[in-house]
Amino acid sequence: MAGMVHDEGSSSVTSSPLQMFSLISLSPGIGSPYPLLREVSPEDRGLWLIRYLVGCANHVAAGSVENANLCLEQISHLASPDGDTMQRIAAYFTEALADRILKGWPGLHKALNSTKISLVSEEILVKRLFFELCPFLKLAYVITNQAILEAMEGEKMVHIIDLNSFEPAQWINLLQSLKARPEGPPHLRITGINEQKEVLDQMALRLTEEAEKLDIPFQFNPIVCKLENLDLESLRKTGEALAISSVLQLHTVLAADDETQRRTSPSASNSSNSSHRQRVLHMKQRPLGEWLQKEVGPLYCASPDSASASSPLSCNLSLKIGSFLTSLYGLSPKLLVITEQESNHNGATLIERYGEALHFYGSLFDCLESTVPRASVERQKVEKLLFGEEIKNIIASEGVQRKERHEKLEKWILRLELAGFGKVSLSYNGLLQAVMLLQSYGYDGYSLKEENGCFFLCWHERPLFSVSAWRFRSERHG
Repeated sequence: MAGMVHDEGSSSVTSSPLQMFSLISLSPGIGSPYPLLREVSPEDRGLWLIRYLVGCANHVAAGSVENANLCLEQISHLASPDGDTMQRIAAYFTEALADRILKGWPGLHKALNSTKISLVSEEILVKRLFFELCPFLKLAYVITNQAILEAMEGEKMVHIIDLNSFEPAQWINLLQSLKARPEGPPHLRITGINEQKEVLDQMALRLTEEAEKLDIPFQFNPIVCKLENLDLESLRKTGEALAISSVLQLHTVLAADDETQRRTSPSASNSSNSSHRQRVLHMKQRPLGEWLQKEVGPLYCASPDSASASSPLSCNLSLKIGSFLTSLYGLSPKLLVITEQESNHNGATLIERYGEALHFYGSLFDCLESTVPRASVERQKVEKLLFGEEIKNIIASEGVQRKERHEKLEKWILRLELAGFGKVSLSYNGLLQAVMLLQSYGYDGYSLKEENGCFFLCWHERPLFSVSAWRFRSERHG
């Protein structure tokens, strides 16, 4: 199991926070660790937080609200949304766990959330901030655009369907590249899909202005709807070479499928609860993502009814995602490029999703810690309104409300092949451009990996996002 550590050495140190934790009762009314924690180092505080976070999640999963409440109170003395990386992560994961508990009292939960206002302008801003503060989206756009340019070489009528249309920078870059083609630019039509009309209006304005400036024949076709409700057949038009781009969006369609299919999936593996010896940790020399990788695995304790949904063997072309991918295939695209989170956040149980989310978001928080000051308002907005909301959706929501159903590339490969698509290897030119862009930022820790024609966008060697390319296959197999 990823993240599982088997200690090969022994430690003579007996004052490790992880060992001390086992001596502290989580039962109400018995002792408090707070006096002990007032003077602990940031490293030891982080270890305490990890232990409490895992313990709290197990209490929540078991329905032990009293013990979960005690854990949340203890974490509150250590966590902070404007502290170090571990404190910030703890703040948002405990918020998500508390939200899940409160949903057990629907009236109370609705009353506490009845006056919350979600502003479209704020959603646009926070996504743009993520684009600016981390290079992942920029890298995905560069790789996607290069694949489109190569696939559309010589084409005079090009149609692009953007399944998550919100950032004009991607297509502005493509327009500029098309202008530089030796044969001249094609007639370009972009169909943008988004649930918010305001987002698409801004896209249309920016892209039309750029196309006019470059003297490229251009049309932007906005469609306001949820992805699972999109009528793909209405987008068919003869005489156009079609490319489809999906950036961090395809996983949302999974929510429309009956979740009971996951609960009946065969279990690939079961986590063992074997005891292990604690090792001395030196966090200052390691990024948080690596630290979580080594420590959450051993601490993770699956609930008895946990059935793993992370195995590619459990994947089947379920109703909604199957029909959606089949409809995409029916449009006969020359190219389909997909960027998705490289993590399993679609497990059937809370504990499955929780451990994976700690690893994944630990790395993302670590990215911001390495490049953005802690007091940055922009950083706080991304952490709260983007990462924090995604964490809450993964941890606290179930059924169709749980949209953030991230899955690893191995499962998407199976789905796409079952729908009839054939994989296309991304080119060396795409990788080279992405590496050059990454180097231009001068940030340490980011890297790209190529594997079987697909690219992985990494933080300290941990893949966080995957980019893969697909084509229409005239003869379907199976």
